Amino acid sequence: MSEGDGPPEADRRDPCPHPRETTTLVGHHAAEQALLSAYRAARMHHAWLVTGPEGIGKATLAYRLARFVLAHPDPIAEEVRRATDLSVSPDHPAARRIASRAHPDLLVLRRGWNADRKAHYAEIRVDDVRRTTSFFGSTAGEGGWRIAIVDAADDLNGAAANALLKVLEEPPPRAIFLLLSATPRLLPAPVRSRSRTLALKPLATAETRDVLISIPEIVEEHDDEALDAAAAHAEGSVARALSLLASDGASLRSAVAGLLDRLPAVEAKAAHALAEDLARRGAEERFALFVDLVGDWLHDRVKAGAAIGEPRLARFAETWEKTARAAREVEIFNLDRRPFVLETLTELSGLARR
Repeated sequence: MSEGDGPPEADRRDPCPHPRETTTLVGHHAAEQALLSAYRAARMHHAWLVTGPEGIGKATLAYRLARFVLAHPDPIAEEVRRATDLSVSPDHPAARRIASRAHPDLLVLRRGWNADRKAHYAEIRVDDVRRTTSFFGSTAGEGGWRIAIVDAADDLNGAAANALLKVLEEPPPRAIFLLLSATPRLLPAPVRSRSRTLALKPLATAETRDVLISIPEIVEEHDDEALDAAAAHAEGSVARALSLLASDGASLRSAVAGLLDRLPAVEAKAAHALAEDLARRGAEERFALFVDLVGDWLHDRVKAGAAIGEPRLARFAETWEKTARAAREVEIFNLDRRPFVLETLTELSGLARR
């Protein structure tokens, strides 16, 4: 299937190439080596929970492993023994088939397209997960390995998570599940317990910039100063850097910082102005950035509180999980963003006051 065919993809973020088309991995050397070592030593766990913030390369690493395994199905082969990383030539037949979404031994579970509503479904549904039954029940096409990438596991609804759990409990031979998650604590505990967690760290500022300058559209539209600023304030996330570049992120960051710095006091006029701004049509990137900045504020308090034995750490963590879940619902159900913004600021005020 060519790139222009079919509906838009839920896991594609313009102007970046899709992770299946990305053959270079920036950062995450230790994680890549852990996967290579496990495969080479025939210790490949059947399910990996790849965690970390949005936009740091989880999917890029997942597709990189899929290409390597499907290109080199024998873990004890000489080319595997000599490999120093998981890179595969883009010209390799396995790489070409993956890039064109035509490899029979790779299944990708993601939010599907609702043709009636002309929008993606809000969740990965149980019918999507049931595809794994026929996929893993069939004979693998080449080398015996079959790989499923779930991008993102955070999108699984309850029934879908339960259906996936049944497969994870009795995994077929030579199967690899790669579950990508930015909020793993929200996944059902049995799913987490049956997976080996591989936690990815945010990219360094220089690494974030390296990714930005590899995207032609970004280089054409933004000067070096803007790229430097976006990378410096992206907290290691290319997704956030893109939001900063696309949405006058510097001014938004300043406005949100001003409100958060004054907590527990909430300046009503500024709060309502921010809510109106983020509720505008086309403000999706700005809204996502606001959610990220709230997460940063909570993370900083958790980090500082841990150093002094702050008794409210669980409350901060719970607030972030609640906020992330509510923001996701606002996005997928196209809800009014204003109540979310105002309620979030009120919640943070209460935390700051105690």
